[in-house]
Amino acid sequence: MSDDGDAEIGLRERKKRRMYETVSETAIRLFVEKGFDAVSVAEVAAAAEISKPTLFRYFPAKEDLVLYRIADHEGEAARVVREGPSPLEALRRNFLDGIERLDPITGLNDHPAVLAYHSLVYGTPALVARMHAYLERSEAALAEALGGDLDARLAAGQIVAVQRILAQENWRRISAGEPVAEVKADAVVAAERAFGLLEAGLPPLTAVPSPTM
Repeated sequence: MSDDGDAEIGLRERKKRRMYETVSETAIRLFVEKGFDAVSVAEVAAAAEISKPTLFRYFPAKEDLVLYRIADHEGEAARVVREGPSPLEALRRNFLDGIERLDPITGLNDHPAVLAYHSLVYGTPALVARMHAYLERSEAALAEALGGDLDARLAAGQIVAVQRILAQENWRRISAGEPVAEVKADAVVAAERAFGLLEAGLPPLTAVPSPTM
C-alpha cells in the first residue's frame, strides 16, 4: 500500500475516533445534567448534530455512550501481563502507577467531572449492568493471555475483581469528601496487600504471546 493510502486510512481512523469521543462526551454531559433515563438517544443525536441511525452505528446501546470513556481499559490487563516480568508483578506495578498518576480508573481522582462521571455510572442500574459486561470481556481477554485454561480463568476472575474492588473503595472515600492525599496513601497499602494475597493464593502464572505477535 502506498504512503498516501496509509495516510488516508490514518486520517479516516482519526476522524472516526473523534466522532466517538465527541458523541460520547456530549451524551455524558447531558446525562450528568439531566439524568441517564431522562435523556433520549434522539436528544443525544440532535445535540451531537448527527442522525439517530448514525449514532447507533457507532454506539449499539445507549449505555455504550457513557462507557466508551473506559472502553480502552477493556484489554489493558491482558496487554499488561505480557509486559512482564511476571503477570501479577506487571499488574501490581500497573495499578500502583495508576494510583500515582491519579488515574480515574483507579477511583483515585477528585476532579468534579470525574466524580460526576462515577456518580452517573454507579448510580444508574443500567450502566452498572453494562459495565459488568465490559468487565467480563476484560476478564476473558486476561484469561486468554494467561493460557485460557481453568486455572487461567479462575485467576483472571480474581484479579479483575480485586482491581474493581480497590477502585470502588477509593472512589467511595473520595466521593465522601476525604482528601486525595490521605486516600492515596491507604490505596497504595491496600493494593500492595491485595496483590500479595493474590500472589500467595494463586498458582504460578505465565503469560502467553499475543496472537498477533
